[in-house]
Amino acid sequence: QVRLVESGGGLVQAGGSLRLSCAASGSIFSFNTMGWHRQALGKQRELVASITRGGSTNYADSVKGRFTISRDNAKNTVYLQMNSLKSEDTAVYYCAASPFLSLANPSGWGQGTQVTVSS
Repeated sequence: QVRLVESGGGLVQAGGSLRLSCAASGSIFSFNTMGWHRQALGKQRELVASITRGGSTNYADSVKGRFTISRDNAKNTVYLQMNSLKSEDTAVYYCAASPFLSLANPSGWGQGTQVTVSS
């Protein structure tokens, strides 16, 4: 079982930057892959970015070139650096973890943190 605690998020103007952090605890096998999903009001939750323990990354097309995911395995923490933010990035961002190489169906979720981009 994995516990995920998020920090970061908030209100930022379009074009600005934010960084999200997520610390994991529990069995390390539960978070071989970590990352972020997001859910905007009235929309389905979508995968934003993921990173494996080995450092392989995956991004949604909508954030490529703007968002960077990274990971500190010693701290069991994953980060999402979000630059050039757009109003369409406004959503609740959820940290997620999986024992597998894909984050399509996470086994654990964080509580969610609101990111609001004003235009």
